[in-house]
Amino acid sequence: MNDTLQIILGILILIVVFMGTRLLMGLKIKNACKRIMDDLEKKEAFDSLRAVDLPYAQSKAFNIGLRNYHPKALEYLIQAGVVIRSSQGKYYMKSGWQEQINQD
Repeated sequence: MNDTLQIILGILILIVVFMGTRLLMGLKIKNACKRIMDDLEKKEAFDSLRAVDLPYAQSKAFNIGLRNYHPKALEYLIQAGVVIRSSQGKYYMKSGWQEQINQD
């Protein structure tokens, strides 16, 4: 096989692997977002009076096992304004978050 063709093929494989890992990571964060929202809904954390602690809110410095995407997903939900952190460090869902997502 020609050297130029091998280099081009190698670059294409590298691009496909990079895009695949980014897609997989995005899907895992999306699933973590759904789990967080389901967890807050089950605990009925709809306002600051019913805010709850989330055990996966902080990422651990030393984590053994599979990567936990919940802290990053929670950060994205807070930035999007779907989840709100109270002054006590507890979390609750913003009312009307479904309409906000549907508009985006």
